[in-house]
This record gives sequence, C-alpha cells and structure tokens, in this order.
Amino acid sequence: MAGMTETLSLERDVCRVIELLDRLQRSGELPPPKLQALQRVLQSKFCAAIREVYEQLYDTLDIVGGPEVRAQATAKATVAAFAASEGHAHPRVVELPKTEEGLGFNIMGGKEQNSPIYISRVIPGGVADRQGGLKRGDQLLSVNGVSVEGEHHEKAVELLKAAQGSVKLVVRYTPKVLEEMEARFEKMRSARRRQQHTSYSSLESRG
Repeated sequence: MAGMTETLSLERDVCRVIELLDRLQRSGELPPPKLQALQRVLQSKFCAAIREVYEQLYDTLDIVGGPEVRAQATAKATVAAFAASEGHAHPRVVELPKTEEGLGFNIMGGKEQNSPIYISRVIPGGVADRQGGLKRGDQLLSVNGVSVEGEHHEKAVELLKAAQGSVKLVVRYTPKVLEEMEARFEKMRSARRRQQHTSYSSLESRG
C-alpha cells in the first residue's frame, strides 16, 4: 500500500497477480478453470474501472488516520459509488489538463433544478474533446475527490474553476436521464413562453 504522501497505483500489483496466476496454471497446483476465471476478472474493463475509481478516491479523500484507515474509507466510498450506479454505466475517472482555454465542456442541472449535474456539451476541438474521455450524457459524480451528487450547480462550477494543473472527474454515462432532463427543461421554457405571450395579448386587448 502506498504511503500517505505517495500517489496510489494498483496497476502494477494487479499485473503481478496475473503473472502469479500464470505460474500457478503452469505448475498444476490448482484447478486451471478457477485460475482462468480469476484471471479474466482481473483483466476485465470492470476491474480496471474499480481500480481507477479506488485510486482517485484514495488520493483525494480527506481522511484522518493511517494507511489502513484510509484504505478502509476508500473501499467503502468505492463500493458506494458503484452501488449508486446500479442499472447505469459504471463510474469511470477522466483526468483533464487545466489550461487557459478552459476544460472544453458545459454542465447543466443541480439541486436547485431537482436533477443531477450532467455534461450537456463537449465543445468540438476543446480540451475534453481532444482528450476523448468525456461524453455528453455523463453524470458528474465528483470533482477532484469532492462529491457533487445532490449539490447545487454553482458548487460544481466553483470546484471546476478552483482546480489547478489538472482536474480529475468521476463520471458515469447515463444519456437517457439527460435527455429526460432536457425535455423537462424545454417543456418548462415552452410553458413560460406561452405564459408571457398570454400576458402580452392581455395588455394589447386592454389598449
């Protein structure tokens, strides 16, 4: 386990385990089918997603205590992140460089709109577009380890603006929810326009 001042990286450890499984299969000490099944799990995209989220949370969570306490808290937070995504795509980590041109995406939603915060647009040719990891329809779960689930829109904006050097986002892809949210907002805008038109018509008839 990495020390408190080190950046945690489990990729090398996972590779070592896979190598050990290869050796065990060749030795014939354990049943090959079980070893192969475990190897497939460790090499899966799902395992890689868990590892990325765990590493991101381990490095950014504000936890008082030694490595064991930090590891336990990170494990719980990782489980919570994946449990919250049940029925949707799994969380993933996207890291973007913070430059003078901005991050290259727009967000919408928030607590005041009774909705999650979403990536509503990835600006063509911008930082996020060139990096390629972020998609329109991604729900924003955290910014540099700070959760924005259930938070106001402005909280996410402030965290994104305050980031220096680079920004790590934990997101999950749920485009259908974004489409529903946009349809709801458009319905509200249409209702306001009709209301304004009715008000203007009333004023004209009085004249």
